[in-house]
Amino acid sequence: MNQSVEDQLRALKIYTVATTIILGALSVTAFRQSAQRARFSEIDVERINIIESNGNVRMVIANKARSPAPLSRGKPFLAASAGTRAGMIFYNDEQSENGGLTFSGARGPNGRYGASGHLSFDQYEQNQVVYLQYLDNNGKRHEGLTVADRADVSFADYIASRDSIRRLPEGAARSEALRRLDTARPGELPPGTAVQRVFIGRDTSKTARLTLSDKLGHPRLSLYVDSLGQARIDFLDDAGGIVSSIPSRGSGGGGRQ
Repeated sequence: MNQSVEDQLRALKIYTVATTIILGALSVTAFRQSAQRARFSEIDVERINIIESNGNVRMVIANKARSPAPLSRGKPFLAASAGTRAGMIFYNDEQSENGGLTFSGARGPNGRYGASGHLSFDQYEQNQVVYLQYLDNNGKRHEGLTVADRADVSFADYIASRDSIRRLPEGAARSEALRRLDTARPGELPPGTAVQRVFIGRDTSKTARLTLSDKLGHPRLSLYVDSLGQARIDFLDDAGGIVSSIPSRGSGGGGRQ
């Protein structure tokens, strides 16, 4: 009789342990499934990191204070840029910054204001080459779409070289090294700069404009309607001089305003 009771108690213990393990496993599974897809009516957050399953970052949404410095292959550079741009930053498959959406706007103590909106996409291992931008300096506005060209070099490597040279003692050697770094080969672009190839938008003179430029950034064709409603097409040489216009200059079609 005692042996039978002991066997029953042992069986009950085994059943209890097994049941606890199964219920625990089901609870963890349910929690994981719930954590994979949650629904909120409203959340307050300072930063969201969108990552791949391996942990690689693909997008960061952040306020100004928690915004990241640019990344190149997962490593930050231009540290001074951290904490300066509220919005959304994109990253490619190699964890290099690939563009973003940023915005700002505030009125200063003197009553003047500044505002901006910026959506851009970067050249591979470079900086922005396609961007839609609004810039407002207390009512003096420039807004439009720009397509730009950049050198086929790593922007992060250029910044690293520049910062290394800047740490040298001031003098002729330092100045010459910076000059060589920023000097482009004939027919090519300096590594740290961009040249505008296409702009369509409205400039600070209140002119609606379409400008097409050559590979070195020299405007060669400009179609515009100025602030007085006068329309013109200008063809320019590489020094900015007007070669011909439609309507022709002096025909009463109006000038630039």
